[in-house]
Amino acid sequence: MEKKRAALMQKYELGRLLGQGTFAKVYHARNLKTDLNVAIKVIDKEKVLRVGLIDQIKREISVMRLVRHPNVVELYEVMASKTKIYFAMEFVKGGELFNKVLKGKLKEDVARKYFQQLIEAIDFCHSRGVYHRDLKPENLLLDENGDLKVTDFGLSALWESRRQDGLLHTTCGTPAYVAPEIINKKGYDGSKADIWSCGVILFVLMAGYLPFHDSNLMEMYRKITKGDFKYPPWFPQEVRKLLSKILNPNPNTRITVAMIMENSWFRRGYKRFEAPQHPQIEANMLVKDVHAAFAPSNQSSEIKMLSPRSGAPSRTNSFNAFDLISLSQGFDLSGLFEKDAKQKPESRFTSTKSASDIMSKFEEIAAPEKFSVMKDHGLVKLQGRREGRKGQLAIDAEIFEVTPSFSIVEVKKTAGDTLEYQEFYDHDLKPSLKDVVWVWHGNGQPQQQPQPLPA
Repeated sequence: MEKKRAALMQKYELGRLLGQGTFAKVYHARNLKTDLNVAIKVIDKEKVLRVGLIDQIKREISVMRLVRHPNVVELYEVMASKTKIYFAMEFVKGGELFNKVLKGKLKEDVARKYFQQLIEAIDFCHSRGVYHRDLKPENLLLDENGDLKVTDFGLSALWESRRQDGLLHTTCGTPAYVAPEIINKKGYDGSKADIWSCGVILFVLMAGYLPFHDSNLMEMYRKITKGDFKYPPWFPQEVRKLLSKILNPNPNTRITVAMIMENSWFRRGYKRFEAPQHPQIEANMLVKDVHAAFAPSNQSSEIKMLSPRSGAPSRTNSFNAFDLISLSQGFDLSGLFEKDAKQKPESRFTSTKSASDIMSKFEEIAAPEKFSVMKDHGLVKLQGRREGRKGQLAIDAEIFEVTPSFSIVEVKKTAGDTLEYQEFYDHDLKPSLKDVVWVWHGNGQPQQQPQPLPA
């Protein structure tokens, strides 16, 4: 008789162990309601607290909620108990790309397909202000269709992590894949460091071995900083030219992602990978989840993070568990997931107006303030035309339509000077939005008395 398997939160049936590290174990699991296969990452809260890694866990959650892309492993929801943190993630059954490389070099067309999907994923991450910083074949998974999925954002950094010089300074990554500017410890651009790692990965896929390798670590670092490597004889000339631009030790002249995507070798057979379509969740179920998120916490030691998709892959601008919970004092776990909101030039408000009404209001605000406006699937981008202390001010307003009569809007500065943004926000933006705002939310505290949630 089969041994009865443990159920997590009365929602997931835990299965076999997929892998483990010092602070976490990953299990295969099944959603008991939807029958969806997932991977559950179980993190020992006491261990990460003891060694001071809680900020890394917070960052990983914050990052994974930003990068929903077909070529990135998706985080469905997060749950917590007194002793454990649980990530319910997309289960990618094809294993690591690394295992394919162990069998030898890949054919040029196959290597190109993986490289195309890797670059597309990294381009999206960078557009969201996320830098992976540990790209390598072991962190690239393959699904049942043979498509690539980037995983393991534990060492990633957010755009806001940069110092006053505009650079990152944390030395991290896997030695053989790390960019020379990280080794030199003089500060680095996260996007350019990721591009270097992508170049190393392309070389490995086509050669079957590393471009920079030596039994002596310092000698390997010397080769990396000098860009000292040799192409195998079977590398096409086009690939050699592309790699010489990617594996350029000077980050200032290194090729950009946009330039890679215009390269003739890269574009051969290039086809954007479309996300699979999933059935729309009924509006009344979304309202039910919102009500549940605002409800007082029960006495159970387990705290369940509600997901609008109930464990299924999310649409790009559906409002997820972290966002819903951050609006409720009873369920306020924001300290676990992100830094103090006071440190971030962003805010949120809820609205009983339609998404189109909210967009129209932002367009009204932009006109007299000399902003250009771009709209795309619930995202409104305001781009200033005049130069400020740190360039042109840019503001994103992302509208998450929970129901046709209830939306949540996240407003944040994406470029320019923070003080200039705060002044514009306090004196122009916020007062002008009063007609569409139901309630503002900041640091978990509403700034006006909310009315009953619209049905």
